[in-house]
Amino acid sequence: MVGRKRKAKTCDKGSQRRWICQLPDDLISDILIRVPTKHAVRTGVLSGTWINHWKSVRGLDLDSFEFLDMDTFVSFVQSFFDSHRESMIDKIRLSVHYSDCKSLLTKWTDIAIRRSVQHLDVCYYGPYCCDVTMPVSLYTCKTLVHLRLCWVVLANLEVVTLPCLKIMHLEYITDLTEATVEKLISGSPVLEDLTIVRETRGERFIELRSNTLKRIHIDSYTEVVINAPLLECLKTRGYVSKNFKIINLGCSTTLEIYAVFPRLTCTKRFICDTLTDIPRFRGIVISSYILKNIFLHSEPGPLLQFRDLSRLHVKFSKSDLEMLPSILESCPKLQSLILELIKDPSYKKNREPKLMFSTVPPCLVSSLKVVELIRLIPKYEGEVELVRYFLKNSPILEKLRLDTYYTKKGMRDFLKEVVALPRCSSACEVIVL
Repeated sequence: MVGRKRKAKTCDKGSQRRWICQLPDDLISDILIRVPTKHAVRTGVLSGTWINHWKSVRGLDLDSFEFLDMDTFVSFVQSFFDSHRESMIDKIRLSVHYSDCKSLLTKWTDIAIRRSVQHLDVCYYGPYCCDVTMPVSLYTCKTLVHLRLCWVVLANLEVVTLPCLKIMHLEYITDLTEATVEKLISGSPVLEDLTIVRETRGERFIELRSNTLKRIHIDSYTEVVINAPLLECLKTRGYVSKNFKIINLGCSTTLEIYAVFPRLTCTKRFICDTLTDIPRFRGIVISSYILKNIFLHSEPGPLLQFRDLSRLHVKFSKSDLEMLPSILESCPKLQSLILELIKDPSYKKNREPKLMFSTVPPCLVSSLKVVELIRLIPKYEGEVELVRYFLKNSPILEKLRLDTYYTKKGMRDFLKEVVALPRCSSACEVIVL
């Protein structure tokens, strides 16, 4: 079976306007709170009923760069808070670039917290970064669900009680210490998603101990010790050395690992350290650049094996597709494979790869159930042959998803070729997007 997305039916502008006018107020507010305030204001041109609707939205999403001067920006923000004196506020996202707004940013954050804000995103990019202190009320906000702080100071964390907080992003926080992170995590009993981005200075290691964390994202300068038995995904960047140490991990965790400098060779230390922990993960999202370095630095002898890996998402440039046979041979229990064809980060012109499969890898015969091909580059000449290979040699394949782009005629020709390909699995569903 070959499935394809159906194109939405088009309608004339008059019909669209009538349809927009009939939307209930609650739905309009829900739409407008999801977009930046400048776009919400512009929706007034869609319908007469929308002209002033943005003023009733219980959220603000602004960047001070979008205003002619500081006074206009301050006046706009203050008028929002004045008009919502008697109501709760759902969302505040403020990016401030004026040094004279430092005390105001602290004040506005405090007002939002006292109005039961759920989504709070505060970034200060003034000439003296990391010079805005968050109000003490932040640490005991009972309604906060999503928190992102960037280039600010966290101080006076004597009591932390954030009973509803599920997502926390801490980016370039001044002197972020292990004690601060530990208090924030222990005071957030339902925290699931944590991002930490730091500068080079500060404590070398931060221990992340949590029984609720499902996703952790760290940058290349943040080194962490992970004790998170429910963790589903660890996303990190590296180059010189591995920046994480595992004490306890979920039983089906995915590692997303990216290179800081995609054009430079990773150090042997980074590769060897990473290899010691890969067997602890059941899924990997990785670039062919790092995989190439892994095979380059692996010991001579039998092909490197990832025996327990069940999910692999690999990002290839066209020329690196030649690694695919070796990768499949290295993953004998692979169940799900996503191949993402991307531009070469070195900006070199890609030659067409020559894929050579001398044997059928064990995973195709005994375990592979889902294959997805995502092509983010112009046409790849060997695409049909790659599809043919998976369909012909995968007896238990359940789904083959092809996310590609063709002209209308090119898509027709491609579909004809795919439909005609022989299949080893009669139950396989082929979906073309």
